[in-house]
Amino acid sequence: MSSDRSAVAVEGDEAPVVVRAADLARPAGRGGRTGGSRPQRERVRTTPTLDEPAAAAPEDERASRRRRSGERSRRSGPPEPPADPVAEAKTICLRQLEVRSRTRQELAQTLRRKGIPDDAADQVLERFGEVGLIDDKAFADQWVRSRHTYSGLGRRAIAVELRRKGVDSEAAGEALAEIDDASEEARARALVDRKLRTRSGVPDEAMARRLLGMLARKGYPAGIAYRVVKEAVAEHAAELADQIPDGDD
Repeated sequence: MSSDRSAVAVEGDEAPVVVRAADLARPAGRGGRTGGSRPQRERVRTTPTLDEPAAAAPEDERASRRRRSGERSRRSGPPEPPADPVAEAKTICLRQLEVRSRTRQELAQTLRRKGIPDDAADQVLERFGEVGLIDDKAFADQWVRSRHTYSGLGRRAIAVELRRKGVDSEAAGEALAEIDDASEEARARALVDRKLRTRSGVPDEAMARRLLGMLARKGYPAGIAYRVVKEAVAEHAAELADQIPDGDD
């Protein structure tokens, strides 16, 4: 054995390695390196092995998203028919009619969205029509008055709305007859005057075009629109001219 009695022989898998006690006691660092090499940091293995499951694998995430998407699709699909579709249809219609009057077509569309079978829906709608809870003619009369008086719509625009709600042409025509040419022109003039009151300065050509476009969107005939805008702009300009004081002589 060597003269350094503190040496210890450590047997490994291949050959014995001699480790001196002085080397074990020497601190690690710049002054305590053995063999002139820096100690290597232990590398942390991040790649999963066969014995370890992969965490949050992309395939698993995609599968999870597909499952969640499928669940949302099933929830947003057509509802299942109720156990008593006739009773459910009555409840739905009454709730709708509590808000405002409805046409038969409006109620039929609502029942279809709620998953009510067509035969049950027809049975309830027929019964509601017999007792007067559904009356497309009365609905048309009320709708024309409301939309013309409060929304300022012309006959043409109201006719389009009634057609979309399923009111037949005969009932719609009778209701629209309540608006004659004089009342339609007066309503158009009121709309134009209100717009002009909110504008400062003399109305120009651009303002006249905007007023004509407004009346066209609200369903007024071109003849009425041009006549009303021309008269209103002229009168508004004259009023502004009268407000200008006369110059001193």
